[in-house]
Amino acid sequence: MRIFFNPVQRFAATIFLLAGLAMAPGTGTAKNNQEPVKIPGFDPAVLDRNVDPCVDFYQYSCGLWMKNNPIPADQSTWGQFNELAERNRAILHDILEKAAKASNRKPNEQKIGDFYESCMNEDAINKKGIAVLQPEFKRINALKDKGEIAALVGHQQSQGIDVLFGFGSGSDFKSANDVIAQADQGGLSLPDRDYYLRDDPKSVELRKAFVAHVTKMFELLGDSAEKAAAEAKVVMTIETDLAKGSMEIVQRREPSNVYHKVSQEEWQAMTPSLSWPRYLAEMGMPKVSSINVAVPEFFKTLDNEIKNVSLNDWKTYLRWHLVASTVALLPTPFVDENFNFNGKTLTGARELRARWKRCSALVDGNLGEALGQVYVEKTFPPEAKARMLKMVEALESALRQDIINLPWMTEATRKQALIKLDAIQNKIAYPDNWRDYSSLEIVHGDALGNFLRAQAFEMRRQLAKIGHPLDKKEWGMTPPTVNAYYNPSENNINFPAGILLPPFFDFKADDALNFGGIGAVIGHELTHGFDDQGRKFDAQGNLREWWTEEDGKAFEQRAQCLVDEYNGFVAVDDVHLNGKLTLGENTADNGGLRIAYMALMALLANGGKQPEKIDGLTPEQRVFVGWGQIWCQSMTPEIARLRALTNEHSPGKYRVNGVVQNMPEFQKAWGCKAGQPMVPANSCRVW
Repeated sequence: MRIFFNPVQRFAATIFLLAGLAMAPGTGTAKNNQEPVKIPGFDPAVLDRNVDPCVDFYQYSCGLWMKNNPIPADQSTWGQFNELAERNRAILHDILEKAAKASNRKPNEQKIGDFYESCMNEDAINKKGIAVLQPEFKRINALKDKGEIAALVGHQQSQGIDVLFGFGSGSDFKSANDVIAQADQGGLSLPDRDYYLRDDPKSVELRKAFVAHVTKMFELLGDSAEKAAAEAKVVMTIETDLAKGSMEIVQRREPSNVYHKVSQEEWQAMTPSLSWPRYLAEMGMPKVSSINVAVPEFFKTLDNEIKNVSLNDWKTYLRWHLVASTVALLPTPFVDENFNFNGKTLTGARELRARWKRCSALVDGNLGEALGQVYVEKTFPPEAKARMLKMVEALESALRQDIINLPWMTEATRKQALIKLDAIQNKIAYPDNWRDYSSLEIVHGDALGNFLRAQAFEMRRQLAKIGHPLDKKEWGMTPPTVNAYYNPSENNINFPAGILLPPFFDFKADDALNFGGIGAVIGHELTHGFDDQGRKFDAQGNLREWWTEEDGKAFEQRAQCLVDEYNGFVAVDDVHLNGKLTLGENTADNGGLRIAYMALMALLANGGKQPEKIDGLTPEQRVFVGWGQIWCQSMTPEIARLRALTNEHSPGKYRVNGVVQNMPEFQKAWGCKAGQPMVPANSCRVW
């Protein structure tokens, strides 16, 4: 289901979830698919001390880890994020197994337990076959004319079916306290518009594989091979045309490019072939006063498609997206074929994840705060939250000093930057108020029905926000999630409990390692408030120009240095990183580690005594090792290519080397000399 977050919300790491949980590189797996991986604190034995840190700091930090931790068969990416996510998944598994079998259950226990157990009952799902989707297929087949498409799409989207375009709610960019309707481009099955449009051999090959995959899925629905092949071509043709009207991924990074506030009548004028009153009625919304139509050109393209594509072809497209959106809980042949393309072909994973992991992830995705409440009770004591808040305070103090001392910023902009910094709110570990799921019906034995009702519940919850003040206390991630984010419209940082564990945050570790780990991630999120996107929102979260023209140009010059630097890094084979696509994350990585280093130095200075070496490393060296080790990572060539084309985050190697080579503090700590790879002739610095 496509839930609208702010289009420029910034994350510490991206965790992919492709097509019905066929695979999920960010969720991790135990190597024997049974026993969870235990995540230790920092282990000096994994350092590759045969490598000169001034030559390749990533290899020094992660070389032996990568050697001893091959990518598991059901993964396309394996790293420290994944290991911790696997540890969390094992905890969720234990919670769900107990909830499924317990007697005298509380309401939330019943919901998460029955959702999980119904998902786990593969035999029952196979026996039901696709009968559970027959009412929806009948609804599609009953379409009499194209004027009914809008209502049909509204009905499907009300159940969380991702079809044709995206619709939901979100903060008004220029009036951040107001929640308005949001409509955006969508309707594609491949990861990005360019997958339909690029003419390189890999892209051509992948499109052929996609058509073959869709053909097989239609055959599983009972269509003849000849009919299924024709239907797959229809899907590919429609989606290619929609891709042509979609905005390119780098252009979407400019907030003003995806902000076009219009009335419902103006939206209707863009797309006269679609009846928005009928669509909204099916969504349970009689009318909306204003809508952010993120990409008007897409909706104009969509209108042409409605006019020019036959009704029968639209029925084919709608059938495909119904199946693709629900495949996680369809019979085994559908799940296996889905994995063959979205797992093996698209990302390079070799095996489908164990069912308990897929079902645990589905519960987390659909009942995350019911499940997360139990998770927090088991894993995150109040004293951990208190310590985290102290670290955030230290990082904010360091960022304040950084802003105050920036030589290129004028006083007018500096004043506004400090006002914005002071206004940042910190959300740590879990919500103050847990979500109420009492109106959501979960029925034992009804796996797909539970999924659709949960998706419908969430869509209703999202749409109910429209016309009301923004709730800045709401969370966009569940507590067990191994990730973090900055929300520019809310001007807050968000750290779920799931990431506040080793190797990111370790109670037993020294301050240097913790500042290099979770401290730098905190700094990363804080810096997002001042990256190429975040800087365009003010202290209240409004899209507004608060920089002087002179400072804006100075920022862009420094940002271009990062663009050029990361453009030079090779992701895989002939594919380089896209410096413009990854600019925000690279800015946050560079700023985050520098701020963490500053905070640690201030802490050590206040201590009055230089700490002794630990594991043969000084505190200054250990803060960099802490950073290096959280990004230890291996990827299949397939996922490396996919991420280079679509992901705003650089691979782990360049999140480490790309940052430290810009830091004189690193070079001093390790005694690097001019001319060594980690001491380039030109270094970049924004923050």
